[in-house]
Amino acid sequence: MKQYLVILLGTTALGLSTPAWAVQQALSSTRQGGTTDTAPGCVPKEPAPSMAAPGPTAGDGRLSCTDQVASAARPADTGKNDSAPDDIIVTAQKRSERLSDVPLSITAASGDQLANAGITRPADLEKIAPGLTFRPSTYGSPVLTIRGIGFYDVAVAVAPTVSVYSDQVPIPYLAMTEGASFDVERVEILKGPQGTLFGQNSTGGAINYIPAKPTDALTSGFDFTYGRFNEVDAQGFVSGPISGDLKGRIAVRHEYADGWQVSQSRPSDRLGRRDFTTGRAILDWSTSGLRLELIANGWIDKSETQAGQFMRYDPQIPASAGGYTDLEAALLAIAPAPDKSRIADWDPGVSLRRNDHFYQFSLRGDIDLSDSITLTSISAYSHLKQWAPVDTDGVPETNLRLTIDARIKSFSQELRIASAKGPLRWMIGGNYSNDTTDDREIGNILASNSGFGPLRYSEFAIGNAQKIESKAGFGSIDYEFVHGLTLQLSGRYNDQTNRFRGCLYDSGNGDISTVFSFVSNLLRGFAAPVVALQPGACATLGEVGYGTPNVPVPIVAKRLSEDNFSWRAGLNWKPDRDTLLYANVTKGYKAGSFPTVPGLFPTQFDPVTQESVLAFEAGFKIAAFDRRLQLDGAGFYYKYNDKQIAGYVGTAFGNLPSLVQIPRSSVRGGELSLNWRPIDGLRLNAGVTYVDTRIDRSFMTNDPNGTTIDVKGASFPGTPKWQANADVDYRVPLNAKVELTMGGNISYRSSSQAAFGGLSEFEIPGYATLDLRLGVGALDSRWKAQIWGRNVTNKFYLTNVTDVIDTVVRLTGRPATYGVTLSYRY
Repeated sequence: MKQYLVILLGTTALGLSTPAWAVQQALSSTRQGGTTDTAPGCVPKEPAPSMAAPGPTAGDGRLSCTDQVASAARPADTGKNDSAPDDIIVTAQKRSERLSDVPLSITAASGDQLANAGITRPADLEKIAPGLTFRPSTYGSPVLTIRGIGFYDVAVAVAPTVSVYSDQVPIPYLAMTEGASFDVERVEILKGPQGTLFGQNSTGGAINYIPAKPTDALTSGFDFTYGRFNEVDAQGFVSGPISGDLKGRIAVRHEYADGWQVSQSRPSDRLGRRDFTTGRAILDWSTSGLRLELIANGWIDKSETQAGQFMRYDPQIPASAGGYTDLEAALLAIAPAPDKSRIADWDPGVSLRRNDHFYQFSLRGDIDLSDSITLTSISAYSHLKQWAPVDTDGVPETNLRLTIDARIKSFSQELRIASAKGPLRWMIGGNYSNDTTDDREIGNILASNSGFGPLRYSEFAIGNAQKIESKAGFGSIDYEFVHGLTLQLSGRYNDQTNRFRGCLYDSGNGDISTVFSFVSNLLRGFAAPVVALQPGACATLGEVGYGTPNVPVPIVAKRLSEDNFSWRAGLNWKPDRDTLLYANVTKGYKAGSFPTVPGLFPTQFDPVTQESVLAFEAGFKIAAFDRRLQLDGAGFYYKYNDKQIAGYVGTAFGNLPSLVQIPRSSVRGGELSLNWRPIDGLRLNAGVTYVDTRIDRSFMTNDPNGTTIDVKGASFPGTPKWQANADVDYRVPLNAKVELTMGGNISYRSSSQAAFGGLSEFEIPGYATLDLRLGVGALDSRWKAQIWGRNVTNKFYLTNVTDVIDTVVRLTGRPATYGVTLSYRY
């Protein structure tokens, strides 16, 4: 045991600078073992040999003896619909437990269920998880919201309120999550603040993907899809033993599709091509009392970004106020886009193809210090580079075209020790993370606000570079002080420092430098020394308290240091195996954030400070009718302080989006979910969520038209009050070897507003989409052929509405798609 502890701490200290071959060589003298968190004498439970292993496998691949004994008492899981609903094992509390035993609101789905529903990225999870919504920001950065708790920002390098993990390894920024749904055993969606175990920036909740693990026996397989728009989706995997104690798994996937958008002004022009490749390699090494797992994964995205639909001309600075009118006649002549999801418009002859890539390496080690105590280390390094040109003005003119040029490097380390046996279960640990971000927006512009007097600019750049260091310590105690009655207490102290450097830059062509040199000299009465900025220089002007007033600063440098203590207290009662009642009170935090804005003065780069949520939740989980019916429900109330939210503020460039901070707001609601197996072969999953968000105190901000309004009593933008979904799956044997499968999924969300102000054109109407599937396959799951359709009614729906410089624009959801998928497992 001592030598294993030295090895684990050594690899932790060395981090990812230690090559994999060195770790393997250091461990080469140990004997073969399993890949699960088992005490001596326990038998690991092996995941199903499939691309997306269906059914209740071993949680994160690490089951305790207690879990395995409970598992053995249940019917064997074949991955079919006949398994009982509460057989699912989850790791929501960083230990393996039955889903029905966890006193939290959780939606869990197997890889097979994700594939059936056509879920290939986190944005699609709203199909199966009521209360979770996806909304693309103006420039395409993903925004995930759970129960109204989300963070809308156009920048890439911003901390979300819904954190995403891959087998407890953080994927710290939502732009990194594109390939997270690939080759997974299961996904868990945890609702409500999760800061005590998953860290700050999870005030809305957390999503934990469990990748499919290496298998003891050699297995392989592939899935091939062909669909509308010449969609080709090919993926495959190989898994099994490599040598002695070492097992591995390699999986790759490539997606291609032609453009689905049609230009309103050039009907033969297409946009929206999909070109995405992802892969993952896993090495598992284990022996008695020690387990190591090394994962390398990444993706390359060369898809085209989505264009917007033009709604109307809305100049930032009207001609009557001195605004430029270069494009006024052309934009006034454009007809609003019809209610057809494929119609949009963009600049002719310009490439909107991404050049993004992401990779991540993680190393996890587990040492059994005794038959009940385990030491765990998780090290991870993530790297994202994004180059994404976006044309969201909805017109075939260069009113505003933006290119996102971002780089993020993130290192994280977690070390914890835990005991998961007996009436007293505990955990204590610490986290460290260090992120370096460089988020730059490069704009091509010809707009009502693009200049000063006779001096014009056609390009600009906005910079936001940060170094973010975070340290945390956490602990939890679960104590069953009376049979079936358990008290849970947990807490985390977090200390974070952000060092910001940013500016409004000249893009390199000299336009901004010329304009702001003149502005600076004019404001100073052309006093000496004369300002003459060079191309590429910072153009932000100093002000009282920062630099010399009206003289451009070399850079804007600011610092934000914050600390907080997140906590949770809960009481749950389990009177019998099939019933759980629980109540939790949780305090969570989201870190402050520096904006990415065209700052004329340094104060425009001031950060919003951390927000906090005090959440009250009570719920139940009940199984009935021989566990053929699982019914879960919860009610919740959140008190929100200093919410970071998107508003509009007046600037020298007009009425522009900006982060604002709401002093007091609240969320109240409830949810109900059903998992029902009325007869063998038939399964129904359904859920509904009601969320009522409200601004509780007067706060003044601008609406998209520039009118100053008091938002007291308003709902949070982008948050529907009602969400519901249902998935039906029916399987019936055709003979002794083949079965027929059929099913469908319906997802509904009520209307919401895209921005404060209640303006009718910024309403996102409610909608429902319907997916259908029909297939045949082997009863032993070796092969399957399926035809499918997504949004089969071709429902027209919106995902966002925004005011982009001189145009009001909306983004649409995808039209109807359909295709066929063939799968085979060796």
